[in-house]
Amino acid sequence: MRAVHISSLDGPEKVELVEVPEPTPVGDQVLIRVHAAGVAFPEVLQSRGQYQMKPELPFIPGSEVAGEVISAPEGSEFSAGDRVAALNLLGGFAEQVAAPEQFVFPLPDSVSFEAGASVIFNYGTAYFALIERGHLQAGERVLVHGAAGGIGTASIQVAKAFGAGRVVAVVSTDAKGEVAMGAGADEYVLADGFRESLGDKVDIVVDPVGGDRFTDSLRSLREDGRLLVIGFTAGEIPTVKVNRLLLNNISVMGVGWGAYVLGKEGHVRREWDALLPHLANGALDPVISSTRPLEEVVDALLEIDERRAVGKVLLTP
Repeated sequence: MRAVHISSLDGPEKVELVEVPEPTPVGDQVLIRVHAAGVAFPEVLQSRGQYQMKPELPFIPGSEVAGEVISAPEGSEFSAGDRVAALNLLGGFAEQVAAPEQFVFPLPDSVSFEAGASVIFNYGTAYFALIERGHLQAGERVLVHGAAGGIGTASIQVAKAFGAGRVVAVVSTDAKGEVAMGAGADEYVLADGFRESLGDKVDIVVDPVGGDRFTDSLRSLREDGRLLVIGFTAGEIPTVKVNRLLLNNISVMGVGWGAYVLGKEGHVRREWDALLPHLANGALDPVISSTRPLEEVVDALLEIDERRAVGKVLLTP
C-alpha cells in the first residue's frame, strides 16, 4: 500500500511517499481503510525530531483517521463496513491503519469522513480544556486565541454547543476573523492590541498560542476567570507573575490532553460520546482548511508549519 514515511529529521520538505506492506492487526486492533487522515502540528514537529514521541526511523506519521472497518476482533462492537473515526497515534498517513479498539469510535452516516478525521484531536482537546479543565458554565464569556486554526475553531464550536453566552475570537487578520465568525464566534478582534478592543472582560481564555499576548490575556479575565494553556504555536513560552493571580483571583490551568486522556482507559470514548450528539446535529461542524492527496503531504505539513491553515488540514489516500 502507499504510505508516508518520515525517514529523516530534516523537516516537512523531506517527508516522502513510499510503498509498504499492509498492516497486520494484532490483539484488539481494528483494521481500517483510511478515507481521510488529519494533519496536525505534532506531525510537523515529528518531521524534525522535536516531538515528545520519537519513533524509530523510518515511520508512518498520522494520528487520527476516519474510514471503514476492514476487520475487527471477535466480540468487537465493530464489524466490516462500519464507518468509524480512530485515534491511531501513528500510521494514519496511509491507505490502511490498525488502531486499538478503545480508540475507535462510531461515525454517524450524517458526518463525512473528512469531518470525522477532524474531530478527535481538536474537539477532544477543546472539550477537555473547556469542560473538564475549565468547567465552563452556561452563559459565560469565552475568548479564543488562534481562533481560525484547528484548535481555535473547535474551541469556538464546543464553547457554543456547551452553553457559552458569548465567544470572542482573536485572530491576526480580518480574513481569519471571517473564518472564526463562520465557525460560530459572536465577534472577533485583531491580535495586535486585542485587550483594548475587547470591551467587557471574559470568564475563560483559550490559549493555544502563548507568546507576548499572555499578560493581556490575564488582564482580560474577570474575577474567578480561568486561562487555559493549550500550546505555544507562537514559539515563546510565557511566564506568569503570580501576583496577578492573587490580586485578581484568577487561575492559569494547564491543558495537556494527550498525556492525560491516553493513560485512562475509556476516557477518550467518553469524550467522543459527549461530543457525538452535537456532531450529529451539526453544532460541531469542523472547518476544513484543505484536503489533499497523499502525494501532497509536504504541502499539507507546510500549510501548518507556515501558519496558513484556517481550520483542519486533511490527507486522502
